Order: sequence, then structure tokens, then C-alpha cells
Amino acid sequence: MTLPDTMRAVRITRHGGPEALEPAQLPVPVPQKGEALVQVTAVALNNTDLWTREGAYGRPGNPHALSGWRGPIDFPRIQGADVAGRVAAVGPGTPETLLGRRVVIDPAIYDSTAPDAHPIGLMGSERDGGYAEYVTAPAHHLHDMTGSPLTDDQLAALPTAYGTALGMIERGRLREGDTALVTGASGGVGIALTQLAHARGAHVIAAAADPRPTRYAQQEPTRSSTAPRTSPTASAPQPRTASTSPSTSSPATC
Repeated sequence: MTLPDTMRAVRITRHGGPEALEPAQLPVPVPQKGEALVQVTAVALNNTDLWTREGAYGRPGNPHALSGWRGPIDFPRIQGADVAGRVAAVGPGTPETLLGRRVVIDPAIYDSTAPDAHPIGLMGSERDGGYAEYVTAPAHHLHDMTGSPLTDDQLAALPTAYGTALGMIERGRLREGDTALVTGASGGVGIALTQLAHARGAHVIAAAADPRPTRYAQQEPTRSSTAPRTSPTASAPQPRTASTSPSTSSPATC
């Protein structure tokens, strides 16, 4: 594959509103050892991108300080944490079998390669992200989705929301037969929690301020019922309950 010398990108050189986003023509990044270059076909937008641009994360001891996901941003920065695309080139030590594969990128930067590693950074905040035609990423962060029936834009909607939801489920040690209360079920993480908890065999109570998500949560009629609006837990059995961040009203169970 012949690569261009330059690419179109959108980056930030300061914190602020949408006006802080600046189009730019930049050199195509070169993948380093153990990395791959991905041609971006879809990139998502979520609160992580907005808060990073606004500097809204704060810092330990100073919650009002302008900050990216894990501290001061090294400007200029190309945003975009959630990326799907195709591998266009590989760096030294990266298998050439990845070339041409359709992938989604794990956007987290970890403190080690161990299974229990902790995220210490994020694409689009601590390293350049996918608001560009090309982006580099560690090869072991690429998930081969070549055979997936999902479209590229659907794949790009997964990493941050579903990764966050999965982390909550793992931390809560949710098991089959447990009851999970998902508040804010109309948001990206809420939808992900509802789906993942249901897939684990949990009894899910989904609550949202708008009735539309309750209909979405009831996509499997054989396992669905609507709890009374005044009592989100009315249909819940007694096993231990895992709950997500607070919200209110319009519960549904599945």
C-alpha cells in the first residue's frame, strides 16, 4: 500500500469549546517498534473527547485545573479515542500479517502489559487519536474485526463506552443470576451495561428519564417486564445487586 506523505487532521492547541478544534495538514505518523499504522475509517465522539477538549477533568487536589484525561495535555493534540479502520503499515517487530486487517483500537494506555494493568492515559488525550486520516497504536491494542458483521461506525462506538461498562461489571463481580440496576440507561455506557449484564445472565433493571430506552431494554420479550414507575426494584429478586451511577425514573427490567 502506497501511503501519502501528509494527512488531514483536526487537533486542539488549547482547551476550550468547539472553536478550539483546528483543521490541519500534517505528516502521516510513522509506526514505531511494536506499533501499527491504522487508516481511520470511522471515529466516535463521546464525553471523554468533549471533557478533554474543555480541560474539564481537573487534577488531584485541584479539581478546577484545566486538564486532560490524566493530567496536562501536551499540545497540539489530535483528539479521538474511539477508532475503527484498516492496518496500513506496521513498525519494526509488528507482524506483517496485520496488514489490511479491519480493526478496532483499544484506546487506553496501560502501566504494564499484565492482565490487571491500570490505564494511565487515553488516545486523544495522552497520545494522538483518530481525528485524522491515519493514527498509530501499539499492535497489541488492535482487535481484529475483519469478520465482524458490524459496520465501521458501529465498531467505533464500542471501545470507551463498552470498555467502561465492562470494567464496572468486572469490579462489581457481576455473576449470572445477580440483579444489576443500570441508571442512566439511555447513554452509551448505560446501554453497554444493559447489554453486557444481560449477556452474563444477570437480571437487569434499566432506568432512564426518557421512556424510549425502556423499550430498547425490552428487546427480548421473553425475558422482559416493566417495573412500576414508582418502584424501580419492585420486580427485583433478592440476590446482591450491582448498581451504576445515579439517575432516576422510567425503569424497565430484562
